[in-house]
Amino acid sequence: MLDFFTIFSKGGLVLWCFQGVSDSCTGPVNALIRSVLLQERGGNNSFTHEALTLKYKLDNQFELVFVVGFQKILTLTYVDKLIDDVHRLFRDKYRTEIQQQSALSLLNGTFDFQNDFLRLLREAEESSKIRAPTTMKKFEDSEKAKKPVRSMIETRGEKPKEKAKNSRKTKGAKKEGSDGPLATSKAVPAEKPGPVGPENGVELSKEELIRRKREEFIQKHGKGMEKSGKSAKSDAPKEKGKKAPRVWALGGSAPKEVLDYSTPTTNGAPEVAPPEDINLIRGTGPGGQLQDLDCSSSDDEGAAQNSTKPSATKGTLGGMFGMLKGLVGSKSLTREDMESVLDKMRDHLIAKNVAADIAVQLCESVASKLEGKVMGTFSTVTSTVKQALQESLVQILQPQRRVDMLRDIMDAQRHQRPYVVTFCGVNGVGKSTNLAKISFWLLENRFSVLIAACDTFRAGAVEQLRTHTRRLSALHPPEKHGGRTMVQLFEKGYGKDAAGIAMEAIAFARNQGFDVVLVDTAGRMQDNAPLMTALAKLITVNAPDLVLFVGEALVGNEAVDQLVKFNRALADHSMAQTPRLIDGIVLTKFDTIDDKVGAAISMTYITSKPIVFVGTGQTYCDLRSLNAKAVVAALMKA
Repeated sequence: MLDFFTIFSKGGLVLWCFQGVSDSCTGPVNALIRSVLLQERGGNNSFTHEALTLKYKLDNQFELVFVVGFQKILTLTYVDKLIDDVHRLFRDKYRTEIQQQSALSLLNGTFDFQNDFLRLLREAEESSKIRAPTTMKKFEDSEKAKKPVRSMIETRGEKPKEKAKNSRKTKGAKKEGSDGPLATSKAVPAEKPGPVGPENGVELSKEELIRRKREEFIQKHGKGMEKSGKSAKSDAPKEKGKKAPRVWALGGSAPKEVLDYSTPTTNGAPEVAPPEDINLIRGTGPGGQLQDLDCSSSDDEGAAQNSTKPSATKGTLGGMFGMLKGLVGSKSLTREDMESVLDKMRDHLIAKNVAADIAVQLCESVASKLEGKVMGTFSTVTSTVKQALQESLVQILQPQRRVDMLRDIMDAQRHQRPYVVTFCGVNGVGKSTNLAKISFWLLENRFSVLIAACDTFRAGAVEQLRTHTRRLSALHPPEKHGGRTMVQLFEKGYGKDAAGIAMEAIAFARNQGFDVVLVDTAGRMQDNAPLMTALAKLITVNAPDLVLFVGEALVGNEAVDQLVKFNRALADHSMAQTPRLIDGIVLTKFDTIDDKVGAAISMTYITSKPIVFVGTGQTYCDLRSLNAKAVVAALMKA
């Protein structure tokens, strides 16, 4: 039974609606528009919202959307046929009203489609019942029954490999025999006299058989035994004396005490560290304002100049024919027209580090968006598909929710509480380093920061954060801020409960008046259930304002696996009814990938969450905000 069936234009005007139940269809349809149609995720024609499954079809020629909704526990096989029949009949019946393409004509038009829809629904339900139940296949109909009994009998003593070789030889003989009698007589070689044995009809005695086997064994393995004996003799003298280390002429020597670079201590307390170059640590550029990401490189300008030179030498006639090649000429696009172009686009996206599944879904979404759309006279299929894909990618990189940390921190200040950010991710992606960059950005905007060292697993994690805290304190000493400590580290050592340390850090920040708490967690693989349970506990107990996933820009298909399993683990191991999932993404090592920026698309497409920060270097100023158009331009660059 259907819950509803509605037809509306892409402008949002509902032309006709059928209600099978009393519940309104507004909520599910709005969720479909918000999550699928506006986010360019139309590769799949089904969408699940709460207890409903929605199936939809786009008519790009008349800018219409057909949506049917039913309970997801039901398996309705006739829904796809029903949508196609309704789409065909509605378009043919009201072609004149729809072709006027004006909102006033659509509002004033009367679409009396109730009786036609009920008739189509009745026919679709009856056609699904008429189908005969599938009967089980009998043994006589199977391929095994067609095989002769002789082919299933194994002769004793014959190995399977020999049997396969014999069968191949017989097949080859049959093929040669099909050429004619003359060919067979020429192809058969003269038989060589084989060894005397039971196969040739001559019986051997037991002693002769053993002697012959022994000779064959010596012929096969005798050479290898001689080589191993020689190598054993040659290695023997080397084992007697140890190799002396080489002494270089100008190498010099240093005692072990000089090579000891560990931190000197006096009565258990570390000595004061020597002063460091603050400008080298800080980097160049404004720290308080995030600059947009720039994906262009110097190679692009050179390539553009080189591409313009050969174009000038071409003849005008060839250029004119090349321009006219592939023009559509005012016709509606079909899947066959776009297939070759979409295949090239998919391979191009995969080469730019987009996950393979995401690239396929993007191309399917573009195909469903353009199918049936009428093109202009001077438009090529390639340019149309490329433009549609470019618009879809820009839309994907601008998701539903935008994270504005500075505004949220000021809102938390008004409520006299610290703003808590938790960083999570796999091992070695740069969580602690980018936490320090974000700390510097917040300090430049005059917010005090407390860093909570909740990575109690990795050796050196607390010392790394202590070094960052010391350097950030040197950049923002209390003297510049009226004696107020702007950055401080909260740590309890190793082997402790991370959730308890985070809770104590938040309470300490509230008492001491810190504006922001940045919680550093241990790196963990997405398949490690105990560590994922501990992360879910930390997030559930402390309820941070923002959960950031830190991921590398170097990954391809692995990005999808990491984000899907992190979200799934947080949902499965959470104790709350509505589990807290990832709120945003920090993309690191972006300066190492040139124009292979596909990881940004993969991560945003999977989570529908924004990329809040992009790490582009090793100094504190190397932090950028994502520029969607620049990333898409780099992604579409050949």
